[in-house]
Amino acid sequence: MRLVITLVAAGREALQEAGEALAQALPAPETVSLLEPGKAEDWVFPQAQLPPSERLRAILEALPVDYSWQPLAGRQKRLLLADMDSTIIGCECLDELADFAGKKAEVAAITERAMRGELEFEAALRARVRLLAGLDIGALKACFEQRVRLNPGAHALIASMASLGARCVLVSGGFSFFTQRVAALAGFDAEFSNAFAIESEKLTGEVIEPILGKEAKAACLIQECAQQGIHPAEALAIGDGANDGAMIARAGLGLAYHAKPALRALANGRIQFTDLTAALYFQGISGDRHIRPV
Repeated sequence: MRLVITLVAAGREALQEAGEALAQALPAPETVSLLEPGKAEDWVFPQAQLPPSERLRAILEALPVDYSWQPLAGRQKRLLLADMDSTIIGCECLDELADFAGKKAEVAAITERAMRGELEFEAALRARVRLLAGLDIGALKACFEQRVRLNPGAHALIASMASLGARCVLVSGGFSFFTQRVAALAGFDAEFSNAFAIESEKLTGEVIEPILGKEAKAACLIQECAQQGIHPAEALAIGDGANDGAMIARAGLGLAYHAKPALRALANGRIQFTDLTAALYFQGISGDRHIRPV
């Protein structure tokens, strides 16, 4: 089997530096080819020549670029599953919504611990929503309109993959009020998330069960693959937090986006220096094939 390591850089100097370091750390590749000059390149190796995954990840983590490694065959994926908060959008919706209730610091502290994997996601979610009890649903609309923005490259990633026949699904431990709107804004085919309990136009402080958490995200990946008749190796999953780990570990291309080390240890790619279009280069989709908003 042949594996491809893809490097994506924020600038020409970083790409050159990464290439020089990789040449020192690994055997000579079969080929090195440019996906975009000064931006992205592929290094192809026989799998037997590369070190085990943990060692390879450590080598790549030291480079000043974004990277992925995967089998060369089948690198263009037929399914995208993406987390929403701090992945497709640039904020944590619950943290921002808590600001409208005067509870942002308290909620954000719980969010941060959950993202690091220090708290079970389900318990942390219930605790955060409990702090929002009594908040008028008008705050949800204001929060979306004032605080929620797509991350750079999100539209191009989804539009480009969709144009090539991939199904794009938003899978969030957040809430349907936001996922429905973000899915429509970004162009996803479907969305799965949680729901607030609401009475008399106010949040009750409860989450409607069952909660979509880490294992549910992984189950969604398996279900989506089964419905399309594809193998998880043909899927790309991307996220930033501990509750994305099971989904990322099962996907053929699992990407850690501005993520903590615990999640990066489960992924075979990261996006830290560039934007979400790196996930297109990882699939061998060069910049002239990216569909960008006008």
